[in-house]
This record gives sequence, structure tokens and C-alpha cells, in this order.
Amino acid sequence: MASVGIGLIGTGYMGKCHALAYNAVGPTFGDVPELRLEILADRTDEIASQRSAEFRFARHSTDWRDVVADPKVDVVAITTPNALHREMALAAIDAGKHVYCEKPMGLSLQDAIDMAEAARRAGVKTLIGYNYLHNPAVLHAKALIDDGAIGRIVGFRGFFDEDYLADPDLPYSWRCRVDEAGTGALGDMACHLVSIAHFLVGPIAAVMGDIHTEHDHRVGTDGSAQSGGAVETEDLAHALLRFRSGVRGTLASSRIAWGRKNHLAWEIHGSTGMITFDQEQMNELMLFRNDGDPARHGFTRILSAPVHRPFGQITSGSGHSIGFNDLKIVEVVHLLRGLTGQQDLHPDFEDGLAIERVIHGIARSSVDQRWVEV
Repeated sequence: MASVGIGLIGTGYMGKCHALAYNAVGPTFGDVPELRLEILADRTDEIASQRSAEFRFARHSTDWRDVVADPKVDVVAITTPNALHREMALAAIDAGKHVYCEKPMGLSLQDAIDMAEAARRAGVKTLIGYNYLHNPAVLHAKALIDDGAIGRIVGFRGFFDEDYLADPDLPYSWRCRVDEAGTGALGDMACHLVSIAHFLVGPIAAVMGDIHTEHDHRVGTDGSAQSGGAVETEDLAHALLRFRSGVRGTLASSRIAWGRKNHLAWEIHGSTGMITFDQEQMNELMLFRNDGDPARHGFTRILSAPVHRPFGQITSGSGHSIGFNDLKIVEVVHLLRGLTGQQDLHPDFEDGLAIERVIHGIARSSVDQRWVEV
């Protein structure tokens, strides 16, 4: 595959993140197919025209179906709000396109099932935007675990907290509605914890969940209660986890945790040590090993460096930190190598479905007040 044509649907926060990666992947990695930025779509001609110029796309449209139908597009990238993912992905698959979709897959578990089944039948390749998995620090943690650096895994603890809805006076938005967001803290944040847990520990088999909406009504954009509405999605999510391997774990996520900005943190407990990580310090990994003189025991701070691939492709200086948008560059190169058969794409729609089974299992468990197998 000498070149790959990209069609982008949605040009907001994650759309811009995609565009930065598409324009940077060649200079960063070099040995990848040429990317052709063919067409993007957004709601208005003004926005679409402006973004196509800024993002360096050849054409633009206000109809996402033009992206799907464009014969020069090989990959349809979906960065729209959650409610649109299923329809767009299924249309792209039906047109024979590969699909690169931001998480979550859809509003419901059935959405994810439909998307995975369609991709399987069509034989197209898929990738879901869990770009935290591509952090060199996370990849190094995986290597340490596989090398036995902390012995046998015995436990997992994960936390993902932010404060973007901590203020009870913030107005009602699409994130408050089940028919537009699907879930709250689960689909927006906890799914990232599940992706990390599956990658580092293995598949989760059963969950016991508890979810809660603290701010159950929000005012409208004009500040009045009458123009607002009831909040249908959860602010908080907690779960006990049982992994298929027998490992036990916990998961907690909050979108109302004052002071937390991107607190995606986790601990892997082993029989001879521990690894910890926090996305707010995303260039650091902490390793404890129970060996040697106990008087000298303590955590070792591992600072990401060129020896932790692919950090060196982004910057050649140890301690010269990489950032969130850089992780999308690494994800895009993984996409390209997957399309050319050099790597197996992960997480694809099948992997994403396994993640969706967990988060929707947590929601169901909270209602039924019982363990749920996923």
C-alpha cells in the first residue's frame, strides 16, 4: 500500500488531535505509507472549510456521507459525539472502508455488537482510539510484566478522575443524556481503565458495579432550571473486577473530582513487586521490586527516554517529555502498519466489544445488585 486516503468526520477536540497526527506521522516515523488527507466533514460549511484549510485536507463537506462515499478514501476516521458512531461506522463498513473510530463504540452494548459483527463479515480493518495504550511508559510496563519484573500478577487497581462536571452550576449538555452519550463516567473515562487492564493483566470475566449521579439536575445554558434537565448519565462509577486469570481488581472513575484533570492512574500488584502510573505525569513509571537489602527498598522512578520505544522517534532527548497528541501519532503509525499487514491492529472492534461488555456490565450490575459475567 503506497498511500492511504483519509476521510475525517468531525473536527472538534479529537478531530484536531487526529489531524495533528496525520500531518506529523511521516516526519516522525518516516517508514510509513504516504497519507492523503482527502476530505473532512463537519456541521456547517464555515467550520468545514476552515478546518480543511487548517488541517490540510483537500476537500470538505457538510454531509458525512460524502466522506464514506468518496472513492479516494481508504480509511474513515470518526471523531464525532457518541450517538453518531454506530451509523457512521456501519455505513463506512458497508462501503468497504476501513474504520478508525474514537471510543466508546456507541450508545449501547448492542451498538458495539452490531459494529463488530459488521466489520467481521466485511473483512475490513478497524481501530478504536484508545491512545493511552500507546504511551511508551505503558508499553514499557507491559514489557516489565512480561519479563517477570514484579513476579506473578496478583492485583489491579485503576482510577480515572476528572473535574469537568464537578461544578453543579455547569449547564446541561449532551453528556447528560443517555440518547446522546449512552453512559457518563463509564463510557467517557472508565473504558480507558478497562483497556489498560485488558492490555496489562488480561480479560476481565466478571464485575460487581455501583454507579451514581450526584448532580441529578442541571440548569440550561441560560442559567434557568426550567430550560435544563434531569441528568441521566452517571457521575461516579466503581467496580470490583474478576479477571479470567483469577486476578482480582478494582476500578473507580469520577467526572466530579475537584482538582483532577486527567488522573488516569493504575497499579499492578505482583508477587515480588509493583508498577504504578499516573497520566498526569505521563512520562514517568514507578517500579518497586522486593529484592536486596530491605533497608534499601523503595520505588524506582523510570523516566521515559529513547530506550523506551517509540519515545525516541518523537524526541531524541531523555527527559524531553512527550504529550497527549504525540500518543495519537504513535496510534496512527500503528494504524498504518496494521493496514499494511506489519502489525495486528489493537484494539480493533472485537477488542472494543470486550471493553464495552465490561462497562455495560458494570452499569447492569449496579441496577441488579449482583455480580455480572461479561
